[in-house]
Amino acid sequence: MARPVAFPVRPQHYNSAFHTPHSAFRFVNWFNAVDATYRADLRELNELNFARFDAKLEQRLAELDAKWGGCWTELDAKLEQRLAELRVELVKELAGVKSGLKWMLAFWAPTALAVIGTGAGVLSLLLRR
Repeated sequence: MARPVAFPVRPQHYNSAFHTPHSAFRFVNWFNAVDATYRADLRELNELNFARFDAKLEQRLAELDAKWGGCWTELDAKLEQRLAELRVELVKELAGVKSGLKWMLAFWAPTALAVIGTGAGVLSLLLRR
């Protein structure tokens, strides 16, 4: 950073530093130069701070991305494992349902035939008259 510059007032101008146009212009020019220096220094400092901030932000985003990537991978593995377990359970349950359907068919088929036979017998008796 630039160091502040002292106002160049000569000893002969101590009493009349701001009373002559020449001294006033020198003061304004000096003040503008100091202001420009400070502005340039401030701009440079802001750019350096922003670069540091941007680097930290990029680093933290990369860390967060890695963390979330690991979490998603872990979650995906758990989900695949749970789906495999559910498939096994579903296959077992469907096998049980198929077995139950066989017994239900074995019970209801003769019952249905008996009901149909009874209905046919009642109809044949009603139609004889």
